[in-house]
Amino acid sequence: MSESQSIETGSAQVLCELQARVAVVTLNRPEARNALTMEMKQALSDLIPRLGGDGDVGCVLLTGAGGAFCAGGDTKNMAREGAPPSAEARMRQLRWEHATSAALHTLEKPTVAALPGPAAGAGLALALACDLRIAADSAFFTTAYARLGLSGDYGSSWFLTRLVGTAKARELMFTAERIGAEEAERLGLVNRCVPAADLFEEALVWAGRIAAGPPIALRWMKDNLNRALLYDLQSCLDLEADRMVGGALTEDYLEAIRAFQEKRAPDFKGR
Repeated sequence: MSESQSIETGSAQVLCELQARVAVVTLNRPEARNALTMEMKQALSDLIPRLGGDGDVGCVLLTGAGGAFCAGGDTKNMAREGAPPSAEARMRQLRWEHATSAALHTLEKPTVAALPGPAAGAGLALALACDLRIAADSAFFTTAYARLGLSGDYGSSWFLTRLVGTAKARELMFTAERIGAEEAERLGLVNRCVPAADLFEEALVWAGRIAAGPPIALRWMKDNLNRALLYDLQSCLDLEADRMVGGALTEDYLEAIRAFQEKRAPDFKGR
C-alpha cells in the first residue's frame, strides 16, 4: 500500500489520512467514546465537503478511535460549552450540525463507516448517513434518544426508515433498544459484520476497492441511488438514460473497454 498522507482538520479530535485514495477520517476522543464536542462538529463540518471536492480522494472512510465509533452528543461537555441563548439560536446551530449528515449522504463520493464499537444517538445517525457500514462483531447500536427525553436528530428517523423499514425504525426509536452487530447485519443496518481484530483492515480494503473505481460513474451512481428514494420510476429512468449516454463518452469508459480486452485492471482518471 502507498504511504499515507495527513490531511489537516483543524482539530486533534478529528484526524484524517489519505491512504491509496481513501480518506480515513477518525473521531479521536477515545476517552469519551468519541462523543461529539463543538470542536469535532466544526472540524467535520469543514472537512467532509472539502474531501468531496478533492480529486485525490476516491472514498471516505469514517471511523472512531479506541474501540468505539461515537457515543453521540457529549452531554458533560455541552454543560461546559454552554447552550445557545435562545430557541432560535439553538435551531440555527442544530441545522448547521445536521448539514454534516446531509453532506455525507450527498457527497459526490462513496462513504463507508467502520464501526469498532458502540454507536449511539447522533453517532449512529452519522454512520447511517454513510453509504455503507462495516461493523466489528463486538459493536452495538442504539438510537438512545428516548432515554434522554428527546425525539432524535442528525437524520436518524429518515435514515432508519429507509434502511430497516417503518415498523423496525419505530421500534428502535421508541424503545432505544440496544442491538448487537450480528442483529444489525440481519436487519440491514450494517452491510458486513467482521471480527473486531480484522475491522480496520477489512474496511480499508473494501473502501480501497471502491476508491479505485471510476469517479464519474460512482458520482452519478450515488446520485441515482439517492434520487431513487424520492422520485418516481420514470424520472429515474430518464436520468439513468442521460447518464449512461454521458458515461459512454468519458475516457474512463474507453479505458474500461481496453482493460477488459487486455485482461487487466482499469486505471480510471475521472475524465
